[in-house]
Amino acid sequence: MKRNVELVVISDVHLGTYGCKAKELLKYLNSIQPKTLVLNGDIIDVWQFKKSYFPKPHLRVIKKILSFATKNTEVYYITGNHDEMFRKFTDFELGKLKVCNKICLDIDQKKTWIFHGDVFDASVQHSKWIAKLGGKGYDLLIIINNIVNWFLEKMGKEKYSFSKKIKNNVKKAVKYIGDFEMTASELAIDNHYDYVICGHIHQPQIRDVVNKKGSCTYLNSGDWIENLSALEYHDHQWKIFYYDDHKHLLKDDEAEEIQNMNHSELMKIVTNFSG
Repeated sequence: MKRNVELVVISDVHLGTYGCKAKELLKYLNSIQPKTLVLNGDIIDVWQFKKSYFPKPHLRVIKKILSFATKNTEVYYITGNHDEMFRKFTDFELGKLKVCNKICLDIDQKKTWIFHGDVFDASVQHSKWIAKLGGKGYDLLIIINNIVNWFLEKMGKEKYSFSKKIKNNVKKAVKYIGDFEMTASELAIDNHYDYVICGHIHQPQIRDVVNKKGSCTYLNSGDWIENLSALEYHDHQWKIFYYDDHKHLLKDDEAEEIQNMNHSELMKIVTNFSG
């Protein structure tokens, strides 16, 4: 039985990389029936895209998204820095699928501003090669982390996140996350938004921010590499969905296919879009 959800926001999936948890994401997507699905950037990792590595589960995630768009779900694909190639397709529409750089929604009469968030990242804007190098290093870290966690699970011990440990203990990382959240929130307040929703920093969050000019709620959808998280809005309430908290309730992914489109045809589309 699929859960009906008014709005779902996911980001930072990084399809096409070794760290992407595509199978887990597919289970989640197969468990819900959203009225609106927002893909808030870095869904396909064009920076690290290789024809030699794009497994079937990654392609099936794309198929599932397209399946939503051919039925009754409004799908917004907001571009991020890792899929910036798609920015040349801004305002492209295919059925209920729309490609854009940001969106503004009215949710229960509350103004909602949704964008990826890389606009705040100076390393992306001014030193792209450094950012790309950092992305490759992060991907390698995740690969090593996955191997370590495999051994930990075999030994009956809890998983360990190298990246979270670094983020929580390196002062610059902690400051960057705090600055990012405050910058997004202050801009939202200045522009009279009630909600501001970002991705980019792989840090799931819902928090109220208040300053002298007003208040807003800052939200971040996290990622599908480490946190395996999404934002859901239903019955006038926001919540963060964590896959690890619900995986025992999710069935194995269903083999939903899009009519007249096989894996090789879909791979051609991904390759063409990736440049």
